[in-house]
Order: sequence, then C-alpha cells, then structure tokens
Amino acid sequence: MIRKTIIAGNWKMYKTISEAIELATKLKRGLYELEESVIDIVICPPFTALSEVAEVIADSNIRLGAQDAFWENEGAYTGEVSCRMLKDVGCSFVIVGHSERRQFFGETDETVNKKIKAALKEGLVPIMCIGETLEERERNETFKVLAHQLKEGLKGIDGNQMLKITIAYEPVWAIGTGRTATPQQAQEAHHFIRNEVKGVYGGEVADLVRIQYGGSVKPDNIAELIKQPDIDGALVGGASLKAEAFSEIVKQSYRVNS
Repeated sequence: MIRKTIIAGNWKMYKTISEAIELATKLKRGLYELEESVIDIVICPPFTALSEVAEVIADSNIRLGAQDAFWENEGAYTGEVSCRMLKDVGCSFVIVGHSERRQFFGETDETVNKKIKAALKEGLVPIMCIGETLEERERNETFKVLAHQLKEGLKGIDGNQMLKITIAYEPVWAIGTGRTATPQQAQEAHHFIRNEVKGVYGGEVADLVRIQYGGSVKPDNIAELIKQPDIDGALVGGASLKAEAFSEIVKQSYRVNS
C-alpha cells in the first residue's frame, strides 16, 4: 500500500503580506519540478496573507492551507474565520487542533471534532493534530493521550470521511524546542495511531490514512523520519519559514518516495 507523502508548512504568526508573497514565490520556483502524483506540498500562511499567496501558487504544484477555522459557516463570532471563507479564498487544507491552539486558546477535543466536521462539509482536508506533553510522556501516558484525542476528535466520523483526514502526530515537547522524537519514537507513535484507526475503521481505511510527523523537523532529520513505515510526511514549523530549508525537506521526502 503506497500512501502519498504530504509535507505541510505551518507559518504560524509570521510573515507580512509582502514577506509571504516573497516566500511563496521562492517555493514555487524551487519546487516546480516535483510531480503532484508523488507528493502533496501545502503551505499555511496567516489569514491576512491567504488571498495573495493563493494568487502566487495558483498555477503551481503547491496547495494552500489555513492554520485554523471555526465550526460555523457564519454568524456573530467576532474574530473567527469559517471553512466556507477559507474555501472561497483558495484553501484546500486546514490545520485543526494544533497544540498551540490547545495550549493558549482553549481548543478541546470537542471543538476539534466540530472543526473537522465543518472542514469536511466544505470539502477541505483537515490536518488533525494530536500529541502528548513532556509530562505525559514521562508518566508513560503517551498512548493513553493519543487514544483519547483520536476517540474524541473523530467522534461521529465515518470511514469515508476518515479517508479525507490527515493526522499529524506532534509530540508537544518537540515543537519549537529543537528536540525531535527519534525516528523510532515517532514510528512507535505513528504505528499506534494507525492501529487505533484500524480498530475503529478497519484495516483498509487504516492502510490509506496519512499520518505525518511534526516537531522540530529539519532538512537534516527528515529523511530518517520519512523512511519509517508509518510516517507519511511532516508538518513543518520553523523550517517552513525559510525557502531553502523547506524546499530541502520537500525534496528529500520526494526522493525517498519516488
């Protein structure tokens, strides 16, 4: 079973519109030769730059994603952005449940579930983030945390919908810290996640679901991570802000899988 690799760049709260245009243009030029049949390349700028970045990459092999969304399509929700709005601006992916949203903005498994359903309804691919904190890992609760986040976040999702979701395993202790899970640690967690999906949706669905790794991914560690049997890509943070670094991560992933 061959799952198509997915490398997504989460720009977080970085890049003005002009900076975003510059970065997107460099990525478009640097990655144009890579075949879309082998790899999905996604960039997720801040909301303010989505429209302009969409124009830059419109005729390229790079897809547009957003960093978050609200679960209602419209209403009196000051400051929120709906999945319908994201689709309208050119997005095809949306990150849901990132640990920073959970940590700083009160995101819960219940709101993650609502956002996933809203994204699917609008035809967006949700990148569902799950992962344990350092304290939870040290208490040997990694699998317990992952199982709970999967169960609650995917409540009411059927097998056909599951195939349209990408799961991102992001150990919270490795995000922005420079610490990366070893390829073995990451593979162990990814294998567990796939087995959990298998337990609910069956082997056929589990074999097709893409699970990407996130947490201090860099050009010098991506190859060993991507070679693991259950790791299907990466959700890249800091390194996605530099055209050379992100391009190298994408190209190495492409070479491993082509």
